[in-house]
Amino acid sequence: MSNIVAIVGRPNVGKSTLFNRLVGARKAIVKEVSGVTRDRHYGKSNWNGKDFSVIDTGGYVTGSDDIFEGEIRRQVEIAIDEANVILFMVDVETGVTDLDQAVASVLRKSVKPVLVVANKVDNNDRLNDIYEFYNFGLEEVFGISSINGAGTGDLLDAMVTKFSDDEPSEDLGLPRIAIVGKPNVGKSSLTNALLGKERNIVTDISGTTRDSIDTRYNAFGFDMVLVDTAGIRKKSKVHEDIEFYSVMRAIRTIEDCDVCLFMIDWD
Repeated sequence: MSNIVAIVGRPNVGKSTLFNRLVGARKAIVKEVSGVTRDRHYGKSNWNGKDFSVIDTGGYVTGSDDIFEGEIRRQVEIAIDEANVILFMVDVETGVTDLDQAVASVLRKSVKPVLVVANKVDNNDRLNDIYEFYNFGLEEVFGISSINGAGTGDLLDAMVTKFSDDEPSEDLGLPRIAIVGKPNVGKSSLTNALLGKERNIVTDISGTTRDSIDTRYNAFGFDMVLVDTAGIRKKSKVHEDIEFYSVMRAIRTIEDCDVCLFMIDWD
């Protein structure tokens, strides 16, 4: 089984920015608004000759008004369970918060290696501010800037030492099957049904899926990648800029896939 790194933390600490830097592409939507990432999002990366997968997760929250709060927490917990190494991101500008403590409490119960990543260390003066995060009682704290990449080399050097040595090579060039359609026609439900598990968040609210999400799928002797996409609506009906980015991602997925499953709601 290949090595998997999960990036977890409360909302708006820079998880998706770090994810994009690690995978070398703007695969995850980044915006200065809490709660943009909802589902787990996967990408591939390499450091010092070691291949690994990266999971970007939604911001871990408790006691909010967000209807997705419970689902996001559950998806974060699934990512933690899947991962070999966990990067716990915090914000050096705000210091330790109650939500950070809540995430740390969850991570202390895990037997997985945890590296604390203090983001927004944009200059040397802020390096002294990372030491309060040792109070979590977790492993070493790394000060980085996910925007400009400062400090990420030392973080990755330490991260790959936690990997398992028995890492099989993964087949490349698998056919990509995109599941596309308007919002709320059941794309994520179909993905979950094919996989036999709740891989993606499903609710009755349109627009739950915002990113295109890849999942390896093997059945009946066939190996492929299923891609669940954000719902596509007419441009005149897209008013929220985040939804616009999501639709653009879905369109790019269609361009890159081998087969499209076009879902419609018969009702």
